[in-house]
Amino acid sequence: MRDVAAAEASTGPRVLPRNDPRQYDDLAGEWWRPDGAFAMLHWLAKARAAMVPPATRPDALLVDLGCGAGLLAPHLAGKGYRHVGVDLTRSALVQAAEHGVLVVQGDATAVPLPDGCADVVSAGELLEHVPAWPRAVGEACRLLRPGGVLVLDTLNDTAVARLVAVRIAERLPTVPRGIHDPQLFVDANALVAECARHGVDLRLRGIRPQVGGMLAWLLRRVLATRRPGAVPTGRAPLIVPTRSTAVLYQGRGVRKG
Repeated sequence: MRDVAAAEASTGPRVLPRNDPRQYDDLAGEWWRPDGAFAMLHWLAKARAAMVPPATRPDALLVDLGCGAGLLAPHLAGKGYRHVGVDLTRSALVQAAEHGVLVVQGDATAVPLPDGCADVVSAGELLEHVPAWPRAVGEACRLLRPGGVLVLDTLNDTAVARLVAVRIAERLPTVPRGIHDPQLFVDANALVAECARHGVDLRLRGIRPQVGGMLAWLLRRVLATRRPGAVPTGRAPLIVPTRSTAVLYQGRGVRKG
């Protein structure tokens, strides 16, 4: 066993295809590090939770598709929902359960939950990882009860999104290398049309990290890497609205009765 471990260590981390789900097992220790590989997912979870209204009935259910390690959970505190998280990655679900999420291992294109069970469905940073994203949208809409709210964020299928989210971001400590396949990015107009086909009127807006906060955060990260053992401190950048949906965008929609 020692020889095997030594051989694995000598070869370095395994190289996986883009968007390979096994990357999340390799990065399992990064989920809850505020300045780790998934730092931006923390910022986006906070921004997404701001679109979730307080529950209007007892036992209201929020289904979190692609929940990962449950990063949305702290931002839902006090809103009155039972938080059910669905994800493929068991190592992430173990951590989500530790943060109070009721976990279900499953595929976002075939969710093992009944029709109309959810008051809210969240699909954060999910669709750009699903080869058949219209099927995931259909499932999200199927789960919503009439009047239920869909909230999501994803990357647009544009040249500028591929430049910013892959070529640039993967060279900075903001996005793990290979985590996205740019061929799967989601055209904003096609997403609105697909939601409408399932009875959800989706409204979009562009979002981005606040520039000053982002630069300060990157500087703290660089300085920390030059001082072994140092931990970056300071506020994380806010996710703020922007006019353009060309790179990253949020959506909020209500299912018709």
